[in-house]
Amino acid sequence: MSLKRRVLSAGIWSLAGFGAVQVIRFGSNLIMTRLLAPEMFGLMAISTVVMIGLALFSDLGLRTNIIRSSRGEDPAFLNTAWIIQIFRGLLLWVAACGVAASIAIVGHLGTSLGQGIYADPRLPEILVVLSFTSVILGFSTTKYFEASRRLSLGRITLIEIVSQIMGILFIFAWLSLDRSIWALVAGAICASLVSTILGHLYLPGVRNRWTWDPAAFREIFHFGKWLFLSSILGFLAMNGDRLMLGGMTNATFLGVYSIAFGIVAAIEQVLVRIVASVAFPAISEIAREHPSKVGDTYYRMHILIAAIAYFCSGTLVVSGQALIGVLYDARYAGAGWILEVLAAGLVVIPLQLANYTFLALGKPWMNSTISAVRTALLFVGMPAGFYIFGVEGAIWGLVMSQLLSAPLIIMFAVQTRLFAARREIMVLPMLAVGFAAGKLFVELVRYWRP
Repeated sequence: MSLKRRVLSAGIWSLAGFGAVQVIRFGSNLIMTRLLAPEMFGLMAISTVVMIGLALFSDLGLRTNIIRSSRGEDPAFLNTAWIIQIFRGLLLWVAACGVAASIAIVGHLGTSLGQGIYADPRLPEILVVLSFTSVILGFSTTKYFEASRRLSLGRITLIEIVSQIMGILFIFAWLSLDRSIWALVAGAICASLVSTILGHLYLPGVRNRWTWDPAAFREIFHFGKWLFLSSILGFLAMNGDRLMLGGMTNATFLGVYSIAFGIVAAIEQVLVRIVASVAFPAISEIAREHPSKVGDTYYRMHILIAAIAYFCSGTLVVSGQALIGVLYDARYAGAGWILEVLAAGLVVIPLQLANYTFLALGKPWMNSTISAVRTALLFVGMPAGFYIFGVEGAIWGLVMSQLLSAPLIIMFAVQTRLFAARREIMVLPMLAVGFAAGKLFVELVRYWRP
C-alpha cells in the first residue's frame, strides 16, 4: 500500500478510534461526577501526574526509536527494547512506592505539605496500588510499535476501545458495591491488563522473547538520551500545573480544575495522537527516503491539525462557562472560567507537529531545548501569577508559558526550512469561525435555559 493510502487509513482509524475512546471516557465521566465527590478526581489527578512523571523521567523513547530506526523491524532490536521496557516498568513501581513512602513520612512528621492535597492520608496508598499498572504495561508487546511504524492502526485502535470499555465497566461494577476512589484505581489496572493481554494475542508482528543485543541497546540509548532529557522537561512542562496547584490549593479545587483540564486535554490528545501516530511515522519514512519532500508532507498534515485546534480554541474561549453549566452540576461551576482560559493555549498545538518533525530529522536536541524553555516559563509564571493575582493568575501563568514558547519553535522551524508564513496564516480564519460557533452556543443555552 502506498504511503498516501497508509496515511489516510491510519488517520481515519486514529481519529475514529481515539474519538470513540474520548466519547466513552467523557460519557462515563459525566456519570461518575454525579456518583463521586470532586476531591476524588483531585486525588486521582495528582496520582496520575506522579505516575506520568516517573514514566517520563525514565523514558528512552522506545517507540520513537523503533519507528525511525533502520532496524525497527529486526527481532533482536525489538526484543532488546522489550526487555528494557520490562525492567523499566518494575523500576517505576519501586520508585512510585518510594514516593508514596516519602509523602506518608513527611505527612506523619507534620513537617508540612501544608493544607494542600499532598497532606491527604489516602494519597500514598493510592500511589502504591495505581503504580502497579507500570509493571503490567512493562510487559506490553512491541507489536504496538511495529504497527505504528507501518501506519497500521486498525487493530491498535480496537484494542484501545475494548480496554477502555472494560476498565469503565469495572469501575461501575465497583461503584455498585463501594462508592470510593478505589473504583477509579481498579478501573485503571483493569484497562492496563486488558490492553497488555490483547496486544500479545491480537496484533501481528514479532513475538517477544528474552533476547539481548548489545548493539541494539547502544543505538536505543544513544538516541534515547536526548529523548530522556526531553521527556523529563516535557513532563514538567505538561504536568507542572497540577503539581503546583496541588500545593497551592486543595483537593476540591484540583478536582474542579481537572474537569476543565480534561476537556482541553481531550482535544489536545486527539490532535497529538494524529501527530504521533500518523504524521511522525509518515514524515520519518519521507525523511529516510525523500528528504527534500519533508516540507510539503509537513504542511499537508499541518493544515488539518491547525484548523481543528484554532476552531476548538475559539469555540471554548467564548463558551466554556456555558458548556460546563450544561454538562455538570453546580459543584463544578468553577470549571467554566478555567476552561475558557485553558482553551487559549490550544492555538500552539499545531506546533507539536514541528516538534515531532525535528525528531524525524534526527535533531532531538531541539525538542530538549524547547521543553527546557517552556518548563522555565511555567515554573516562573504560575507561582508569580499566584502570588500577585491568586489562583486566576496561576492559571493565566500556565497559558502564557505555552504561548511564549511558540517563538522558539518557529525559530527552529525556520532553521530546518519547515516554516512557511503564508501556509501558517491561511488557517488562522478558523479561529474566528470558532469564536462565532462559541457565541452561537452561548445564545442557544441562554434561549433554552434562561
